[in-house]
Amino acid sequence: MNSSLMIRRFFCFKAPATSSTTPSAFSVSRKKPLVFLGSPQVSVNVLDALFNASSSPDSIFEVAAIVTQPPSRRDRGRKVLPSPVAQYALDRGFPADLIFMPERAGEDAFLSNLRALQPELCITAAYGNILPSKFLNIPPMGTVNIHPSLLPLYRGAAPVQRALQGGAKETGVSLAFTVRALDAGPVIAWEKMEVDDQIKAPELLVLLFSEGSELLIRELPSILDGSARVKAQPQDDSKATLAPKITTEESWLSFDEEAVVLHNKVRAFAGWPGTRAKMAVVDDRNGQQSIVELKIITTRVCPNIQTNEVDGITFKKDALVVPCGECTALEVLEVQLPGKKAVSAAAFWNGLRGQKLTVLYCHQKEFDNLL
Repeated sequence: MNSSLMIRRFFCFKAPATSSTTPSAFSVSRKKPLVFLGSPQVSVNVLDALFNASSSPDSIFEVAAIVTQPPSRRDRGRKVLPSPVAQYALDRGFPADLIFMPERAGEDAFLSNLRALQPELCITAAYGNILPSKFLNIPPMGTVNIHPSLLPLYRGAAPVQRALQGGAKETGVSLAFTVRALDAGPVIAWEKMEVDDQIKAPELLVLLFSEGSELLIRELPSILDGSARVKAQPQDDSKATLAPKITTEESWLSFDEEAVVLHNKVRAFAGWPGTRAKMAVVDDRNGQQSIVELKIITTRVCPNIQTNEVDGITFKKDALVVPCGECTALEVLEVQLPGKKAVSAAAFWNGLRGQKLTVLYCHQKEFDNLL
Protein backbone atom coordinates (compact mmCIF):
# COMPACT_ATOMS: atom_id res chain seq x y z
CA MET A 1 0.00 0.00 0.00
CA ASN A 2 1.50 3.35 -0.98
CA SER A 3 1.96 6.16 1.54
CA SER A 4 -0.90 8.34 0.31
CA LEU A 5 -3.31 5.41 0.56
CA MET A 6 -2.01 4.65 4.02
CA ILE A 7 -2.71 8.21 5.13
CA ARG A 8 -6.23 8.06 3.71
CA ARG A 9 -6.94 4.72 5.32
CA PHE A 10 -5.53 5.29 8.76
CA PHE A 11 -5.76 9.04 9.07
CA CYS A 12 -2.23 9.21 10.50
CA PHE A 13 -3.41 7.86 13.84
CA LYS A 14 -0.69 7.08 16.32
CA ALA A 15 -1.42 4.50 18.99
CA PRO A 16 0.59 3.94 22.16
CA ALA A 17 3.12 1.15 21.77
CA THR A 18 2.61 -1.51 24.41
CA SER A 19 3.51 -5.16 24.54
CA SER A 20 -0.15 -6.20 24.66
CA THR A 21 -1.37 -4.15 21.71
CA THR A 22 1.38 -4.43 19.08
CA PRO A 23 0.47 -5.97 15.70
CA SER A 24 2.88 -8.82 16.31
CA ALA A 25 1.14 -9.70 19.58
CA PHE A 26 -2.16 -9.96 17.77
CA SER A 27 -0.76 -12.04 14.93
CA VAL A 28 0.87 -14.74 17.12
CA SER A 29 -2.18 -15.30 19.31
CA ARG A 30 -3.76 -18.75 19.15
CA LYS A 31 -7.21 -17.31 19.71
CA LYS A 32 -9.62 -17.22 16.80
CA PRO A 33 -9.38 -13.84 15.08
CA LEU A 34 -12.53 -11.77 14.72
CA VAL A 35 -12.97 -8.57 12.74
CA PHE A 36 -15.43 -6.00 14.07
CA LEU A 37 -17.23 -3.53 11.81
CA GLY A 38 -19.05 -0.55 13.33
CA SER A 39 -19.04 3.23 13.27
CA PRO A 40 -21.39 5.29 15.54
CA GLN A 41 -21.47 5.57 19.31
CA VAL A 42 -23.93 2.68 19.74
CA SER A 43 -21.37 0.41 18.07
CA VAL A 44 -18.86 1.28 20.79
CA ASN A 45 -20.93 -0.70 23.31
CA VAL A 46 -20.56 -3.81 21.17
CA LEU A 47 -16.82 -3.33 20.67
CA ASP A 48 -16.35 -2.76 24.39
CA ALA A 49 -18.17 -6.02 25.14
CA LEU A 50 -15.94 -7.88 22.67
CA PHE A 51 -12.77 -6.38 24.13
CA ASN A 52 -13.84 -7.30 27.65
CA ALA A 53 -14.86 -10.84 26.72
CA SER A 54 -11.68 -11.43 24.70
CA SER A 55 -9.52 -10.47 27.69
CA SER A 56 -10.99 -13.27 29.77
CA PRO A 57 -8.45 -16.06 30.49
CA ASP A 58 -10.69 -18.67 28.90
CA SER A 59 -11.63 -16.62 25.85
CA ILE A 60 -11.34 -18.42 22.52
CA PHE A 61 -11.30 -15.30 20.35
CA GLU A 62 -9.58 -11.96 19.90
CA VAL A 63 -10.45 -8.76 18.05
CA ALA A 64 -7.90 -8.93 15.24
CA ALA A 65 -8.97 -5.79 13.37
CA ILE A 66 -11.60 -3.07 13.27
CA VAL A 67 -13.36 -1.67 10.21
CA THR A 68 -15.16 1.64 10.42
CA GLN A 69 -16.28 4.64 8.38
CA PRO A 70 -13.62 7.13 7.29
CA PRO A 71 -13.10 10.32 9.34
CA SER A 72 -15.77 12.94 8.75
CA ARG A 73 -16.61 16.49 9.74
CA ARG A 74 -18.58 16.52 12.97
CA ASP A 75 -19.50 18.84 15.81
CA ARG A 76 -19.90 22.60 15.61
CA GLY A 77 -16.26 23.19 14.80
CA ARG A 78 -16.68 20.95 11.77
CA LYS A 79 -13.38 19.31 12.52
CA VAL A 80 -12.46 16.14 10.68
CA LEU A 81 -12.77 13.48 13.37
CA PRO A 82 -12.51 9.69 13.44
CA SER A 83 -15.67 7.69 13.96
CA PRO A 84 -16.62 7.01 17.59
CA VAL A 85 -15.56 3.39 17.12
CA ALA A 86 -12.12 4.36 15.80
CA GLN A 87 -11.58 6.88 18.58
CA TYR A 88 -12.60 4.38 21.25
CA ALA A 89 -10.30 1.72 19.83
CA LEU A 90 -7.36 4.12 19.81
CA ASP A 91 -8.12 5.18 23.37
CA ARG A 92 -8.00 1.51 24.34
CA GLY A 93 -4.55 1.23 22.78
CA PHE A 94 -5.66 -0.84 19.82
CA PRO A 95 -3.04 -0.81 17.02
CA ALA A 96 -3.72 2.01 14.57
CA ASP A 97 -2.57 -0.11 11.61
CA LEU A 98 -5.35 -2.59 12.36
CA ILE A 99 -8.11 0.03 12.13
CA PHE A 100 -9.31 0.05 8.53
CA MET A 101 -11.39 2.91 7.12
CA PRO A 102 -12.24 2.14 3.50
CA GLU A 103 -14.65 4.34 1.58
CA ARG A 104 -16.27 1.13 0.35
CA ALA A 105 -15.99 -2.39 1.74
CA GLY A 106 -15.34 -3.76 -1.73
CA GLU A 107 -12.05 -1.94 -2.32
CA ASP A 108 -9.29 -4.31 -3.45
CA ALA A 109 -6.60 -2.91 -1.15
CA PHE A 110 -8.86 -3.23 1.87
CA LEU A 111 -9.95 -6.77 0.98
CA SER A 112 -6.33 -7.79 0.49
CA ASN A 113 -5.49 -6.58 4.01
CA LEU A 114 -8.54 -8.36 5.40
CA ARG A 115 -7.61 -11.67 3.76
CA ALA A 116 -4.10 -11.39 5.20
CA LEU A 117 -5.59 -11.39 8.70
CA GLN A 118 -7.45 -14.66 8.01
CA PRO A 119 -10.42 -13.80 10.23
CA GLU A 120 -12.61 -16.66 11.38
CA LEU A 121 -15.64 -14.40 11.77
CA CYS A 122 -16.73 -10.85 11.06
CA ILE A 123 -19.21 -9.03 13.30
CA THR A 124 -21.14 -5.94 12.22
CA ALA A 125 -23.03 -3.42 14.34
CA ALA A 126 -24.24 -0.28 12.56
CA TYR A 127 -21.24 -0.26 10.25
CA GLY A 128 -22.98 1.78 7.56
CA ASN A 129 -21.52 0.25 4.39
CA ILE A 130 -22.80 -2.42 2.01
CA LEU A 131 -20.82 -5.66 2.21
CA PRO A 132 -20.23 -7.25 -1.21
CA SER A 133 -19.96 -10.99 -1.84
CA LYS A 134 -16.18 -10.83 -2.09
CA PHE A 135 -16.14 -9.54 1.49
CA LEU A 136 -18.67 -12.07 2.78
CA ASN A 137 -16.66 -14.93 1.26
CA ILE A 138 -13.57 -14.20 3.37
CA PRO A 139 -14.44 -15.34 6.94
CA PRO A 140 -15.08 -19.13 7.00
CA MET A 141 -17.57 -18.81 9.90
CA GLY A 142 -19.43 -16.03 8.11
CA THR A 143 -20.45 -12.52 9.07
CA VAL A 144 -22.93 -11.92 11.89
CA ASN A 145 -24.93 -8.72 12.28
CA ILE A 146 -26.60 -7.15 15.32
CA HIS A 147 -29.84 -5.72 13.93
CA PRO A 148 -32.09 -3.60 16.22
CA SER A 149 -35.43 -5.14 15.28
CA LEU A 150 -37.23 -8.46 15.45
CA LEU A 151 -36.39 -9.73 11.99
CA PRO A 152 -37.95 -10.05 9.47
CA LEU A 153 -39.64 -6.86 10.70
CA TYR A 154 -38.00 -3.54 9.82
CA ARG A 155 -35.26 -4.63 7.48
CA GLY A 156 -33.17 -1.68 6.37
CA ALA A 157 -31.24 1.39 7.48
CA ALA A 158 -33.64 2.83 10.08
CA PRO A 159 -35.35 -0.01 11.98
CA VAL A 160 -35.64 1.76 15.33
CA GLN A 161 -36.89 5.02 13.83
CA ARG A 162 -39.47 3.32 11.64
CA ALA A 163 -40.67 1.15 14.52
CA LEU A 164 -41.26 4.21 16.71
CA GLN A 165 -42.84 6.11 13.82
CA GLY A 166 -45.26 3.22 13.37
CA GLY A 167 -46.17 3.25 17.06
CA ALA A 168 -44.70 -0.18 17.82
CA LYS A 169 -45.40 -1.37 21.35
CA GLU A 170 -42.75 -4.08 21.14
CA THR A 171 -39.44 -4.38 19.35
CA GLY A 172 -36.17 -6.16 19.94
CA VAL A 173 -32.75 -7.05 18.64
CA SER A 174 -31.75 -9.90 16.35
CA LEU A 175 -28.46 -11.69 15.78
CA ALA A 176 -28.38 -12.90 12.18
CA PHE A 177 -25.96 -14.13 9.56
CA THR A 178 -25.34 -11.60 6.82
CA VAL A 179 -26.27 -12.48 3.24
CA ARG A 180 -26.33 -10.35 0.12
CA ALA A 181 -30.07 -9.69 0.43
CA LEU A 182 -30.92 -6.86 2.83
CA ASP A 183 -31.05 -8.11 6.46
CA ALA A 184 -32.44 -11.42 5.19
CA GLY A 185 -30.01 -13.94 6.69
CA PRO A 186 -30.88 -16.76 9.10
CA VAL A 187 -31.55 -15.57 12.66
CA ILE A 188 -29.35 -17.07 15.37
CA ALA A 189 -31.12 -15.51 18.37
CA TRP A 190 -33.25 -12.55 19.37
CA GLU A 191 -34.48 -10.68 22.41
CA LYS A 192 -37.77 -8.80 22.74
CA MET A 193 -38.24 -5.44 24.44
CA GLU A 194 -41.35 -3.44 25.31
CA VAL A 195 -41.42 0.10 23.97
CA ASP A 196 -42.33 2.95 26.31
CA ASP A 197 -44.59 5.51 24.64
CA GLN A 198 -42.25 8.38 25.54
CA ILE A 199 -38.87 6.88 24.61
CA LYS A 200 -37.01 8.46 21.71
CA ALA A 201 -34.94 6.77 19.02
CA PRO A 202 -31.45 7.60 20.41
CA GLU A 203 -32.32 6.14 23.82
CA LEU A 204 -33.95 3.05 22.33
CA LEU A 205 -30.95 2.47 20.07
CA VAL A 206 -28.64 2.43 23.08
CA LEU A 207 -30.86 -0.07 24.91
CA LEU A 208 -31.14 -2.37 21.91
CA PHE A 209 -27.44 -2.42 21.11
CA SER A 210 -26.63 -2.97 24.77
CA GLU A 211 -28.98 -5.97 24.74
CA GLY A 212 -27.48 -7.03 21.42
CA SER A 213 -23.98 -6.95 22.90
CA GLU A 214 -25.01 -9.39 25.63
CA LEU A 215 -26.75 -11.58 23.09
CA LEU A 216 -23.63 -11.66 20.91
CA ILE A 217 -21.26 -12.61 23.72
CA ARG A 218 -23.68 -15.32 24.83
CA GLU A 219 -23.92 -16.80 21.33
CA LEU A 220 -20.29 -16.44 20.22
CA PRO A 221 -19.20 -19.94 21.32
CA SER A 222 -21.91 -21.55 19.20
CA ILE A 223 -21.10 -19.26 16.27
CA LEU A 224 -17.41 -20.14 16.41
CA ASP A 225 -17.95 -23.89 16.75
CA GLY A 226 -20.43 -23.91 13.87
CA SER A 227 -23.50 -25.03 15.80
CA ALA A 228 -25.17 -21.63 15.40
CA ARG A 229 -25.24 -22.15 11.64
CA VAL A 230 -27.24 -25.34 12.19
CA LYS A 231 -29.74 -23.88 14.65
CA ALA A 232 -30.23 -20.52 12.89
CA GLN A 233 -33.79 -20.09 11.62
CA PRO A 234 -34.52 -18.86 8.08
CA GLN A 235 -36.62 -15.70 7.98
CA ASP A 236 -40.16 -15.75 6.67
CA ASP A 237 -39.86 -13.31 3.79
CA SER A 238 -43.64 -13.04 3.51
CA LYS A 239 -43.69 -11.26 6.89
CA ALA A 240 -40.84 -8.86 6.10
CA THR A 241 -41.32 -5.11 6.44
CA LEU A 242 -38.89 -2.42 5.34
CA ALA A 243 -37.27 0.42 7.26
CA PRO A 244 -35.90 2.77 4.61
CA LYS A 245 -33.40 5.50 5.36
CA ILE A 246 -34.91 8.70 6.76
CA THR A 247 -34.64 11.91 4.74
CA THR A 248 -34.70 15.52 5.88
CA GLU A 249 -37.80 16.11 3.76
CA GLU A 250 -39.72 13.86 6.15
CA SER A 251 -38.97 16.04 9.16
CA TRP A 252 -41.92 18.43 8.70
CA LEU A 253 -44.97 18.00 10.92
CA SER A 254 -48.44 18.46 9.44
CA PHE A 255 -50.97 19.20 12.17
CA ASP A 256 -53.88 17.90 10.15
CA GLU A 257 -52.67 14.44 11.21
CA GLU A 258 -53.71 12.88 14.53
CA ALA A 259 -51.71 13.83 17.61
CA VAL A 260 -50.45 10.28 18.22
CA VAL A 261 -49.04 10.11 14.69
CA LEU A 262 -47.13 13.35 15.23
CA HIS A 263 -45.93 12.30 18.68
CA ASN A 264 -44.55 9.04 17.29
CA LYS A 265 -42.77 10.94 14.54
CA VAL A 266 -41.14 13.31 17.04
CA ARG A 267 -39.84 10.32 19.01
CA ALA A 268 -38.68 8.50 15.89
CA PHE A 269 -36.82 11.43 14.33
CA ALA A 270 -35.23 12.69 17.56
CA GLY A 271 -31.52 13.34 17.19
CA TRP A 272 -31.44 13.40 13.40
CA PRO A 273 -33.12 14.86 11.40
CA GLY A 274 -35.47 16.09 14.13
CA THR A 275 -39.00 17.31 13.47
CA ARG A 276 -39.94 20.81 12.37
CA ALA A 277 -43.09 22.91 12.18
CA LYS A 278 -43.89 26.43 11.07
CA MET A 279 -46.36 28.49 13.04
CA ALA A 280 -47.79 31.98 12.80
CA VAL A 281 -47.19 34.56 15.52
CA VAL A 282 -50.01 37.12 15.46
CA ASP A 283 -49.90 40.50 17.15
CA ASP A 284 -53.51 41.49 17.98
CA ARG A 285 -52.54 45.12 18.48
CA ASN A 286 -51.61 45.76 14.85
CA GLY A 287 -52.70 42.56 13.08
CA GLN A 288 -49.18 41.79 11.95
CA GLN A 289 -48.26 38.15 11.42
CA SER A 290 -44.84 36.53 11.27
CA ILE A 291 -43.90 32.96 10.53
CA VAL A 292 -41.57 31.08 12.88
CA GLU A 293 -39.89 27.74 12.30
CA LEU A 294 -39.65 25.55 15.37
CA LYS A 295 -37.83 22.33 15.96
CA ILE A 296 -40.17 20.19 18.04
CA ILE A 297 -38.04 18.39 20.62
CA THR A 298 -40.38 16.70 23.09
CA THR A 299 -44.12 16.02 23.00
CA ARG A 300 -46.88 13.95 24.49
CA VAL A 301 -50.44 13.21 23.45
CA CYS A 302 -53.11 15.07 25.42
CA PRO A 303 -54.64 12.43 27.72
CA ASN A 304 -58.39 12.00 27.46
CA ILE A 305 -58.81 15.43 25.93
CA GLN A 306 -60.27 16.35 22.59
CA THR A 307 -60.22 19.83 21.20
CA ASN A 308 -62.52 21.76 18.90
CA GLU A 309 -59.94 24.50 18.37
CA VAL A 310 -59.38 25.13 14.69
CA ASP A 311 -55.86 26.56 14.68
CA GLY A 312 -55.28 28.43 17.95
CA ILE A 313 -52.44 27.16 20.16
CA THR A 314 -52.94 27.52 23.91
CA PHE A 315 -50.66 27.04 26.90
CA LYS A 316 -51.65 24.79 29.81
CA LYS A 317 -49.39 23.91 32.72
CA ASP A 318 -46.08 23.03 31.04
CA ALA A 319 -47.09 22.57 27.43
CA LEU A 320 -48.17 24.26 24.22
CA VAL A 321 -51.43 22.57 23.30
CA VAL A 322 -51.60 22.25 19.52
CA PRO A 323 -54.88 21.24 17.81
CA CYS A 324 -54.42 18.29 15.45
CA GLY A 325 -56.46 16.16 13.10
CA GLU A 326 -59.46 14.10 14.21
CA CYS A 327 -60.14 16.55 17.07
CA THR A 328 -57.00 15.50 18.96
CA ALA A 329 -54.33 17.67 20.54
CA LEU A 330 -50.57 17.43 20.92
CA GLU A 331 -48.74 18.78 23.94
CA VAL A 332 -45.39 20.30 22.95
CA LEU A 333 -43.03 20.37 25.93
CA GLU A 334 -39.75 21.52 24.41
CA VAL A 335 -38.89 23.54 21.28
CA GLN A 336 -35.92 25.11 19.57
CA LEU A 337 -35.67 28.16 17.32
CA PRO A 338 -33.06 28.11 14.51
CA GLY A 339 -29.60 28.89 15.88
CA LYS A 340 -30.83 28.85 19.48
CA LYS A 341 -30.74 26.40 22.35
CA ALA A 342 -33.70 24.16 23.10
CA VAL A 343 -36.08 25.71 25.66
CA SER A 344 -39.14 24.61 27.57
CA ALA A 345 -42.57 25.37 26.20
CA ALA A 346 -43.11 27.74 29.14
CA ALA A 347 -40.01 29.77 28.30
CA PHE A 348 -41.02 30.00 24.65
CA TRP A 349 -44.60 31.03 25.54
CA ASN A 350 -43.36 33.74 27.88
CA GLY A 351 -41.17 35.07 25.08
CA LEU A 352 -44.26 35.70 22.94
CA ARG A 353 -45.26 38.52 25.32
CA GLY A 354 -48.99 38.11 24.80
CA GLN A 355 -48.91 37.48 21.06
CA LYS A 356 -51.02 34.62 19.72
CA LEU A 357 -49.63 31.47 18.18
CA THR A 358 -51.54 29.61 15.47
CA VAL A 359 -51.07 26.44 13.44
CA LEU A 360 -50.22 26.51 9.76
CA TYR A 361 -51.72 23.55 7.91
CA CYS A 362 -49.13 23.55 5.15
CA HIS A 363 -46.46 21.29 3.74
CA GLN A 364 -42.88 22.20 2.99
CA LYS A 365 -43.33 23.84 -0.43
CA GLU A 366 -46.18 25.94 0.90
CA PHE A 367 -44.05 26.89 3.92
CA ASP A 368 -41.28 28.09 1.64
CA ASN A 369 -43.74 30.34 -0.18
CA LEU A 370 -44.79 31.95 3.10
CA LEU A 371 -41.29 33.23 3.86
